[in-house]
Amino acid sequence: MSKNLVIVESPAKCKTIKKYLGKDYDVMASYGHVRDLVPTEGAVDPAADFAMKYQLIERNSKHVDAIIKAMKKADALYLATDPDREGEAISWHLCELLKERKALKDKPVHRVVFNEITKRAISEAIDHSRELSTELINAQQARRALDYLVGFNLSPLLWKKIRRGLSA
Repeated sequence: MSKNLVIVESPAKCKTIKKYLGKDYDVMASYGHVRDLVPTEGAVDPAADFAMKYQLIERNSKHVDAIIKAMKKADALYLATDPDREGEAISWHLCELLKERKALKDKPVHRVVFNEITKRAISEAIDHSRELSTELINAQQARRALDYLVGFNLSPLLWKKIRRGLSA
């Protein structure tokens, strides 16, 4: 059993990071985003303080199930998704799913950020973990809400008036 579970976005990073961290760490990939807005009207509700309705991305459900199974056996979670707002949101969505499935309980959650895959950078990131950034999560959610509310409505108009395939 591994004491610590580390989640990265890309499976290509797993083997190298596992080698650097050693036997006390298990490294798994989320394969990018794990949840998205429901593909129906009302996914973002402006009348309810812009509440957003999410669902699991079907193609990643087997990866999420494997992460949940591993987390139930782990003592701590280290979220090492990319150091941008998308990576922060992926980490937050994973946390939300783990909470929903009762896989986190009272286990510590650490956000680790590194810009290069070297032993030194990864060790420093693990040693200097932080909490999830609400500001980055909110920035990504605002962007996603705008895409949904504005972009999805304007894009068809652009297709009619200017050229097919344009995105608002």
